[in-house]
This record gives sequence, C-alpha cells and structure tokens, in this order.
Amino acid sequence: MMLFNKASGTQGAAQAGGDDLIIDTTTQTFMADVIEESKTRPVLVDFWAPWCGPCKTLGPVIEKAVRAQKGKVKLAKMNIDEHPAIAGRLGVQSIPAVFAFVNGQPVDGFMGALPEGQVVSFIERLTGGAAPDLGEILEAADAALAAGDAAGAAEIFAHVLAAEPENLKALAGMVRAHILFEDLDQAEAMLAQVPAAKANDPAVAAARAALELARQAASLGETSGLEADVAADPANHQARFDLALALNAENRRDEALAHLLEIVKRDRTWNEDGARKQLVQLFEAWGPTDPLTVSGRRKLSAILFA
Repeated sequence: MMLFNKASGTQGAAQAGGDDLIIDTTTQTFMADVIEESKTRPVLVDFWAPWCGPCKTLGPVIEKAVRAQKGKVKLAKMNIDEHPAIAGRLGVQSIPAVFAFVNGQPVDGFMGALPEGQVVSFIERLTGGAAPDLGEILEAADAALAAGDAAGAAEIFAHVLAAEPENLKALAGMVRAHILFEDLDQAEAMLAQVPAAKANDPAVAAARAALELARQAASLGETSGLEADVAADPANHQARFDLALALNAENRRDEALAHLLEIVKRDRTWNEDGARKQLVQLFEAWGPTDPLTVSGRRKLSAILFA
C-alpha cells in the first residue's frame, strides 16, 4: 500500500479491457458510471496511479475476479493523478484503495494489494446480496485504533462518513485517529462538527475526554524522565500523576491505570482527590465497556471502600 501522493512519472490511463464490466471513470462520469450504475448492481471503484507499484499488482487480480462474476459486479478504475477529487471526498490517503458502491452509497472497501483469495471473497460478499453490517465496519476501525493504526482507522471512518456524514461513532473515531496522529487541532475541528444537540452522545463524550487527556499530556515530555522521578521518590505523587497521563498518551493504559490507583491508595486527599478524578476521566475516554474501565472501576472501588 502506498501513500496517496502525486509523483512524477508516466501518466497514462488504465486499460479497461474492452468490455463494459471494467471501465475507466472520471470525475465527470463518476455519477453515471458508479452512483447510478450501483443501483442495479454493485460497482467497485479502484483508485490507482501509474506510479503505484501495488496498484499494478492488484489490477489484474481484481479484474480477473470481476470477470469471473459474469456481470454481477462492475469495476470502475479511477486514476487519482488525473482525477483526485472523488478520492479526496472519500478520504483516501493511500492506494490502491477499493470502494464498493451499492444503491448509490459506499458500503465496503479495502486498502492495499490483497491476495487473490481475499479479493474474491470480498466480491462474493457483495454479490451475495447482503451489505456489510455498519457495526462490524466500525468495530474494525476501533480495532485498528486500539492497535495504533491511525491511518487504517481513519480511512475506514472516512469511508463511513462519506455515506453517513453525521454518524457520531465515525466522527468520534476520526477525532481519536487525529489524536493518534498527534494532530490535536484537527481533532478539535472534527469535534466542532458534532451538532450541539448531540454533544453528550457517549461516543462523542469519550472522544472529547480523550482529546482533553491528549492536551494535558502534550506538555509533559518523555516518560523516561518521569519514571526516574517516581523510582527515586515513590511518594512524589505529582510525578506519578504526570507519568500516568504520559503513559496513557502512549497507549500504555494498564500502566497509567496502575499509577493513578497507587496515588489513590497512598493518599486519597492528594490534590483535592485529583487522582480519582483523573481516573474517572480516563474511564470516560476509554468507554464504559472497555475491559480496563471495568477492571479499573472495580479496583478503585476496592480501594475506596476497603
């Protein structure tokens, strides 16, 4: 998979193969070629560029798989060097990128030059008549975030938002992706897109809490220095508190949780109950069903009510 970035080199249109199952589409013909056509059968859009090596690997594979469906699905190839607008609208950040359209909307997709078997399975899911479950798509994006794959998660969330611009889970997911990119201003801009009436949605509230935590952690510096401070003086609660925030920013959440619980255990009144309040914010950012939230609440209760 190559980052979406125009480069110098040979500029040439893909050869569609001389039949109506595989065509080249443009910004001007996209509406007819893809949106309208997808109301009668699924249409795959393959975003590619002449300079993209993986695109050249995927091209023959996906064309073969499409032809094997004998008209049940159509492939539209779009050169993003010559026609970047649609790719930009869909949030494509790397190529090859394939989007599947059904009934005028993008419903599924994948990035990179997948093996033939996976490409065939992807197309067979489409021609089986059942559109992918949106919940499963969002779960896949959340899993990518948890694994630290901000780019992969952002592409999936952008794909969902192209179909449902006000999907709160996808908007919140994009906020989290930008936090992982360390682009906190863009994360703030994404939050601003949430309608005021829906600002307290759980997914939005969690993303807002995550952004606040990221801003807190941005000025703390490297964890190594804070770890040394805590090792030198275990009763240095401020250093331990700052270390917890820094660890959470690095996705070392279990360690962050342990340090804040340690402060509560050692001195509940420190900084006006600051460690417990910070734990509550972490739980909000992680979400009520996150395993660390569940275990963290249990451990906190055990300390408070011992």
